[in-house]
Amino acid sequence: ETKKSEDTDSYSSEEINAGVENVKSETFSRELTAAKNSESDSKDLSETQYWIKNSLTQDGNSYEELQKNMGQGLQLEVKSSEEQEYGYIVTMKDPLSVEKGLELMKEVADLLKLHMSAFDDVNVLGPAVTFRVHSNLQNISTADVAKAAAINKEKLEKTTGLKILETGVGEKSNVPPLPQRGEEAESAKFLLLTLLSLACIAGVLVASGVAYCLRHRARHRLKEKLSALGADAGSDAPAAYQELCRQRMAVKTSDRPEPLHASRINSVSSQFSDGPIPSPSARSSTSSWCEEPVQSNMDISTGHMILSYMEDHLKNKNRLEKEWEALCAYQAEPNATTVAQQEENTQKNRSRAVVPYDHSRICLKAESSHDNSDYINASPIMDHDPRNPAYIATQGPLPATITDFWQMVWENGCVVIVMLTPLTENGVKQCYHYWPDEGSNLYHIYEVNLVSEHIWCEDFLVRSFYLKNLQTNETRTVTQFHFLSWNDQRVPASTRSLLDFRRKVNKCYRGRSCPVVVHCRQAFIFNFSLSVGSDGAGRSGTYILIDMVLNKMAKGAKEIDIAATLEHLRDQRPGMVQTKEQFEFALTAVAEEVNAILKALPQ
Repeated sequence: ETKKSEDTDSYSSEEINAGVENVKSETFSRELTAAKNSESDSKDLSETQYWIKNSLTQDGNSYEELQKNMGQGLQLEVKSSEEQEYGYIVTMKDPLSVEKGLELMKEVADLLKLHMSAFDDVNVLGPAVTFRVHSNLQNISTADVAKAAAINKEKLEKTTGLKILETGVGEKSNVPPLPQRGEEAESAKFLLLTLLSLACIAGVLVASGVAYCLRHRARHRLKEKLSALGADAGSDAPAAYQELCRQRMAVKTSDRPEPLHASRINSVSSQFSDGPIPSPSARSSTSSWCEEPVQSNMDISTGHMILSYMEDHLKNKNRLEKEWEALCAYQAEPNATTVAQQEENTQKNRSRAVVPYDHSRICLKAESSHDNSDYINASPIMDHDPRNPAYIATQGPLPATITDFWQMVWENGCVVIVMLTPLTENGVKQCYHYWPDEGSNLYHIYEVNLVSEHIWCEDFLVRSFYLKNLQTNETRTVTQFHFLSWNDQRVPASTRSLLDFRRKVNKCYRGRSCPVVVHCRQAFIFNFSLSVGSDGAGRSGTYILIDMVLNKMAKGAKEIDIAATLEHLRDQRPGMVQTKEQFEFALTAVAEEVNAILKALPQ
């Protein structure tokens, strides 16, 4: 202990170390010390005088005024630096920045009405700030500061934005080690990521093993099934059915009119060329039937059952008649069509008999429509996935609905249109010309460019369009397959031409996840390729029925009920498949394709 000194001017100007910052550990140190050249009481007195003068000078008071105003007997306790206590405040922030550490200490000083000069040896290390308090007029100790920080924890957190975890004091040599939460957190994250990676690798290995086992087992079963069915493959029933189909097709082909020749010069798009075959300059009578059916996972036993079923129906006309009568008596539920019958929408329908159900209709975006309406005479047709339609059945566009048609194609992401009607039949217009003959046409905000037109054979041609949305500047390629040899209320002269046409459509559409648009004269059907008849029910329904049944068989379906499939279509759009002849044609086409697939399979 030392008493007040009379010599106010005798203090040493020692070297002052301040503002030492270690960049790597982000540790800031500000230390104001008086070098100890001797351990005498007079040197301790000189050090004390310097601290007092320095503090008062920063507060705006002179050291001489203190000497005049200080009462008698004022004593200051000074401990040696080895015995002074250190305080610490641990925060959630790791690492804590130097600026934030100083801001925190400034807030603590303001709470205690201390000047920052009262703090000595302030350090920022990791998430904590450490400090010590030298003697001051308020007689506040390091422990008082730590206690005040704990009591005012919420206020400090609010003003500094820091989360305070712990406060405390200790001797310099006994200050508890600061928690290395940053390193622990990084270590925990690394461990978690390692475990997740190992789990993913293990999952992939297990899934691969299971898939390999299942595939190997399926192949083994298939070999057993093929060997068991080998004797049945040559049975008389398929042979008799095939002969019956050949006789039926021969009779129809003999009545077929002579092929027409086109005068239009055609440009061939490379995307539709299957080989080096040159594009014909006119519609050729040569069919592409020689192209093999696509690879199929059709079950052989199911294929033979289908052939037997078709043979029975084609031979037994009474059975076919009764089945058709039952289909005609079928009523879909629900079947309300109030939206289509509204006055503002009736002019958009070709026929009052074929309009979409309220629960199953394509809704346009009214804000993008030219007349702020969401109505179009079109129905989504679902197959196995109720969330994603496989087709869109729609009527042939009218002059007033062309814009709606292209809006529907754009909004539903369609890239394939299947058109099943000629533009005119016997001088009667069946469908409006909804694409440009050459160059481009603008329909509201949709620009349609004709890229190419390829006459594939006398029965159908292929057009490629470049569709652009002028609002978004997005573009899309749309392919139209136009079947020419199918008159209204009738059937094509041969199943071969339609099946070949279907193969071309599916080859273009393969791998797509959008619906096809299918339309004829009065209605269109959109599959995520697009199929168009006129009313979108008769020819469109027949095409969709054939395509849906064959797709199910190609995926390995064990049971096929064509009548039930047709009822499923009529639940979604009225009038699908309009005549018994169209239904019979669908049965024949399915049988013909099944027979071709069975021939292509290894026996």
